[in-house]
Amino acid sequence: MQTTSQQYDAAISKCKDIFLKKMKDYGTAWRNLRLTSLTDQIFIKAQRIKSIEEKGTQKINDHISGEYIGIINYCVIALIQLDLLDDTRVDLPYEEVEALYKKHLAETKQLMLDKNHDYGEAWRDMRVSSLTDLILMKIFRVKQIEDNKGQTIISEGVDANYMDMINYSVFALIKLIGNT
Repeated sequence: MQTTSQQYDAAISKCKDIFLKKMKDYGTAWRNLRLTSLTDQIFIKAQRIKSIEEKGTQKINDHISGEYIGIINYCVIALIQLDLLDDTRVDLPYEEVEALYKKHLAETKQLMLDKNHDYGEAWRDMRVSSLTDLILMKIFRVKQIEDNKGQTIISEGVDANYMDMINYSVFALIKLIGNT
């Protein structure tokens, strides 16, 4: 059996491959998106997953794993946008974006490993639908922080929430791959 780290890397490899291929097709057009728009894109994907989970059927024949991949990639874009808040460039070199993608996923994976150690891989006993709900909760937290102009009194910032959404989405992908 693969370790969590190996399963994580396999899931992220697929996400990164899709991200980089889309970047070759579209460039960095996403640089025009505000963080609030990225949060809304993540919300749309998570809401579709929840809707399909609750209805038990779907009319668009795209597997929900693609939505989790989309959540991961939009969260990485948001983290990159946070890094580049004062950078007005719309067109970024492929190599720079790839390096930023790797940097943010390495930090996010380390967060997962640290939390996984402390929580004893509790996510393995969770339902995929609970992971979806946690993602939605994190989205609503980010929206509230955005509405508060980024100010928090005691809570983590939006970056930590994006990282948690990535990790919950990776867990969902691992569980879905194991169940198909």
